[in-house]
Amino acid sequence: MIKIRVPATSANLGPGFDCMGLALNIWNEVTFEPADKLSYQVTGEGAEKLNKGTKNLLTKAFANLYHVCGTPIQNPKICAHNQILMSSGLGSSAAAIVAGLFGANEMLGQPMSPNDLLKLATDMEGHPDNVAPSLLGGLVVSVMDHEEIFTKRYEVPELTVVIVKPILDWPTRTARAVLPKSVSRADAVHNIGRTVLVVDALRNGDLDLLQKVMDDRIHQPYRLKHISGGVTAYKTAKQFGAAALSGAGPSIIAFVTPENAERAKSEIESVFEERGIEARGMITQPSSIGAHTI
Repeated sequence: MIKIRVPATSANLGPGFDCMGLALNIWNEVTFEPADKLSYQVTGEGAEKLNKGTKNLLTKAFANLYHVCGTPIQNPKICAHNQILMSSGLGSSAAAIVAGLFGANEMLGQPMSPNDLLKLATDMEGHPDNVAPSLLGGLVVSVMDHEEIFTKRYEVPELTVVIVKPILDWPTRTARAVLPKSVSRADAVHNIGRTVLVVDALRNGDLDLLQKVMDDRIHQPYRLKHISGGVTAYKTAKQFGAAALSGAGPSIIAFVTPENAERAKSEIESVFEERGIEARGMITQPSSIGAHTI
């Protein structure tokens, strides 16, 4: 039996649109063992949805690796316990893809390198910003040039991270549809410089700098106004530290001092709850570890 853990991730991190992601200390644990037929069972987050069948991103990724290796698939018994909130901007789909590929690779004796797995995961996900930190851990900047993926991984100290997800419908297609087809040169320059400084601030645990530069003009203004309470929740989070949409949202992520974490979580939750929207908050840290066996 193979047992693995795969972390949640937060992409974009303000100005790093579609190129930057951070692994978080929130985990899905998955076991794989040979069986006579494929079975899939989930506890925790998403169980109601995922237990309706055996076709999902994880099982597709598992089968995909066997196909790429040219090996007849072993029908596994897969059991997962999920802590990553679904449809939240915390990389649940990336975690599922990485878990399937990583688990299959372990069962086959690791024929694929981490770079091979990253390429396969990116092909399935469409972009590397979440799958790269899910595989590698830490803070990862990723860019693509045709079929080639360039990544740079950075260690991040034990920062305190607050995440609040409003429980509302916010599909990825909607999050993409509200974006403009082009941006101004001024907005592009605004983001480019700040992305470099966000990387530096995260690497050095510099919350003061991070709070000053974690501002975006390419995606957040357009998305926040379509999320009920989003603008106010974001402004509230900024009162406590460096804040952003997590990925495409709807979750808000904030980097705060440890002593302010509980209050920040409570006040951001209250913004949504005052509008009749249930909100789920959590306090966590970055993870230097990506997908791994346990």
